[in-house]
Amino acid sequence: MLNNAKNYQRSNEIETVDFKVNISAVDLAQYLLDSSSTVERQKLGEQLLDELCDASAIDIVNLKISDTQQYHKKRAGRVVFKQYGYYRPKSNYIYIQNKTAVRGQILAAKTFLDTLLHEWLHHYDFHRLRLNSIHTAGFYSRLQNLKTKLKIV
Repeated sequence: MLNNAKNYQRSNEIETVDFKVNISAVDLAQYLLDSSSTVERQKLGEQLLDELCDASAIDIVNLKISDTQQYHKKRAGRVVFKQYGYYRPKSNYIYIQNKTAVRGQILAAKTFLDTLLHEWLHHYDFHRLRLNSIHTAGFYSRLQNLKTKLKIV
């Protein structure tokens, strides 16, 4: 891995994902936009991630969708932090909680898919780009590029 300054600079310089998305991935993204149950999102999410990993020639990532509320912190009765999901590079694992932080409602489909793609992009950065994946302008450009390829923007 690169040192912090070089890692940040390189992450900012790369604005696109360097692979083609096939029609199966586009279809799976659309199916996820129509899904709500944890079981359905687990199955479709795994299939989409497999397609993205195959297309980008990187290791498959594991996915766990939990039927629990998002981790959050409150201060003075107000939510000041929410964690939609996370990626653990050492274990190749993406974890997403399928319920909102406060009310415990099922995540909106767009929010769920955005979170899934966001966490997968950390996996892509780590394995394909050899970056310590951080939230730079380049990271968000790559994420937008991926969403455009999947026709969800």
